[in-house]
Parts: sequence; C-alpha cells; structure tokens
Amino acid sequence: MFSKILIANRGEIAVRVIRTCQKLGIQTVAVYSEADADSLHVKCADEAHLIGKPRVSESYLNIEKIIEVAKATKAEAIHPGYGLLSENPTFARRCEEEGIVFIGPNADVIARMGSKIESRKTMAEAGVPIVPGISHPLQDADEAAKIAESIGYPIMLKASAGGGGIGMQVVHNGEELRKAFEGNQKRAASFFGDGAMYLEKYIANPRHVEIQILADQHGNCLYLWERECSIQRRHQKVIEEAPSPFLDEETRRKMGETAVRAAQYIGYTNAGTIEFLVDEEKNFYFLEMNTRLQVEHPVTEEITGLDLVEEQLRVAAGEKLRYTQEDIRCEGHAIEVRIYAEDPKTFFPSPGTLTAFELPEGEYIRNETAVATGMTVTPFYDPMIAKLITKGGTRQEAIVRMLQALDAYRIEGIKTNIPMLKEVLSHPEFQAGHTTTHFVNIHLHKSSIK
Repeated sequence: MFSKILIANRGEIAVRVIRTCQKLGIQTVAVYSEADADSLHVKCADEAHLIGKPRVSESYLNIEKIIEVAKATKAEAIHPGYGLLSENPTFARRCEEEGIVFIGPNADVIARMGSKIESRKTMAEAGVPIVPGISHPLQDADEAAKIAESIGYPIMLKASAGGGGIGMQVVHNGEELRKAFEGNQKRAASFFGDGAMYLEKYIANPRHVEIQILADQHGNCLYLWERECSIQRRHQKVIEEAPSPFLDEETRRKMGETAVRAAQYIGYTNAGTIEFLVDEEKNFYFLEMNTRLQVEHPVTEEITGLDLVEEQLRVAAGEKLRYTQEDIRCEGHAIEVRIYAEDPKTFFPSPGTLTAFELPEGEYIRNETAVATGMTVTPFYDPMIAKLITKGGTRQEAIVRMLQALDAYRIEGIKTNIPMLKEVLSHPEFQAGHTTTHFVNIHLHKSSIK
C-alpha cells in the first residue's frame, strides 16, 4: 500500500479521499488555489501546497504544477477525484512518465472512453447494446440531416467530447437540426476544444441507470449493482439512488454482466461506471463510460458496505480484489441529493458567504461537504457545496429520512436548491418510482425551466 498520495482535486471529494487515507494510515498532500486557502480539504490534509490563482486553468488544471508538487513531496500516487483532471489522458500519461501511480485506468483507456464516438464504436465491438445512430463525426449539417431522415426523428444531436449536457440537443425536424448543428458545434469547440458532432435516435421517456464496476490488475472484475440517476436538470444529475426502483432482478443481472464484459474488453482497471439509458420495456443501451469515481458513489457504498476509495487505492497498489461477485451484497436503499449554491427556480449559481451552515445529523444520515459557516462560495468552481445521503430498509424509508434531513439543514447567506429537492422527493410520481430523465421538466415549476 502507498505511504503518501497527492489529491489533485478540491472540495468535498478531496475531503472524502483524505478520510479513507487517514483510516488506512496514508499521508495526504492537498493542492489548492488562492481562493481555496482556507478550505476544509487544505486543513484536513497532512500537508498542502498552493498551485496557482483561483481560475482552474491556472491551478487545478495545471498538470505540470501538480506533477511538480507530487515529486517535491515524494507522493507515490495521485488520486484525481472527479471532474477537473480525472478523465484527462494527458495527465494520466504524465503521471506514468514520472513514475507516479495514477489512481485510475491507464491513459489509453481514458482517451478511448473519453470520446463518445470512439466509446460507442468500442462498445458495439464488445457486444454492448447501443442506441441506433452513427459512430463517426458528422461532416456538416447536410450529412446530419440526411442521416437523421434515415433514422427518423426525433434525434439527439451530441458533441463527441461533450459532458454535462454541453453540445447536446433533442431535434424534431430538419429545420431544427440545421440550426442546432452549427450552434452546438461552436459551443462544443469552445468548451472542449473539439467540435465533432454525431447523432443518435432519441429514446422517449428513458431512465438513466448506471452500473458501478471495480476491476483489478489481475483480470478480475465485479459489478457493484446499479444506481438510478434519472432526476436531472439540464442533463446534470441532482438525485441518485441505489438500487433502481424500476429494474427487475433479471435486467439488473444482465446489465451488470454487460458492464463487466465491456470493462474486460477494453482492459479496464480500478473503479469505473458504465452508464445506460433504459427504455419503458427495460431495454438498455450504452450511454457512456466514466473512467473515474462518480459523485454519487456513496449510495453504492451504503448498500454494499464497501469503501470505494479504499478499493481504488488497493487496486492501484496492485492488490487483487478481495471479493467475488457472490460476496457483493445489496442491502436496503440509499438516496443522495446534491446541494447546490443556486437559485432553486432558475438553477443559476448563487455565490456568497455562508452566514450559517448547519448539517443534519442522525444514524441513517451521511454528509459529504467541504464548507462551513463563514466560508465563501466563489463563482470560480462548480456550485455543488454538499451531498446528503440517507439510507433505509426500504425506498420509502430512505425518502422519509431524506425529507426530514433536508428540513434540518440550515444554510444562510446564499440560495440553494433544497426547495427543489424537497419538491421532487415529495412528489407522488417520484415516490411511486416513476423517475424518467424528463421528471423535472414535466413536473416542476415549468415556467422556470427551459
């Protein structure tokens, strides 16, 4: 096992990784920007190093500076967390070049899965069901219109290098497609430096269900059940739960085995997630692969009893998985909500100073955060300030506990999305398990959501 690791991230995920390292007796190195000098992850780590100005391009995305700190502190490995550099193959390759263990898959796998077009082609080769569409970059709007006509509208136009819904749009006819193509291509090029576009058949009323996998360097791979992440706003997840209220045991097993087959086909190691769209008949289709730890990993931990960060560290250190598929249990039900510093009606960020920040407490409550009273939520980073997780023996029990916990939250000085979360959790359709990706647009304050 490692004696010291650097955490190339910030916020609650950095604190989360530090917590597991402390449990295992591993020394931790934090990096921080000028805006994060007083942040909790800086205070929790054994040592912390300033790497630049507030903007991520000048700090948390500065690969060479992070590598420099890792070498200077003699860190043996780097945990990338999620977001930022976690799925950057250049960063993973630089770690490899410097003899620093990257806690994740190798750079080639990250690159292959980072392209939505390439990953789609690869999954088809592996025998994984994919949504009808194309697996090459579109040349122009004319080609897009021709292919869309052959597939049939509506279609989903997507950016190959996209994420978070950027460069993605549902299109219902040729006129819409031509307008959408140019706008989304420019947006993708601006955000990702890659304007490549492709398209797929649009699936009506889908659910977003993902399979957590864990693979070691000795050929062993397991699936750790599923998470449903259908409650989204602007293609960003806000509520996740495990297990899915929709799947039956046969579909659950098929999806798990498919995810393992996909991971083994590409030679995947460490923790990862295969994401699927599931239609109303329980047919499932590959959506994308996340080659990192997910924001919503706590719900999997709650139903399985595993510490996924610990498993990541053990795999990266060369250990074999300590479990067989039969050992992976699924007990009870867990729900996670993402608490954002944002207006609950418009979803626009709401930065400011926290004049009060009091967390709910209880036996079945888990908090993940890196802020406290008096801290300032800046406009420089993702506005998620905390995650709240509750567990119950049943889904309904987990929902009741979540609503009670949200009532106990006290946040002042900024606006948050807690009213929106409570609205979803209290809605009869959510409580009945009718959770498609359109839930927010259909059921909540329609006048505010575009």
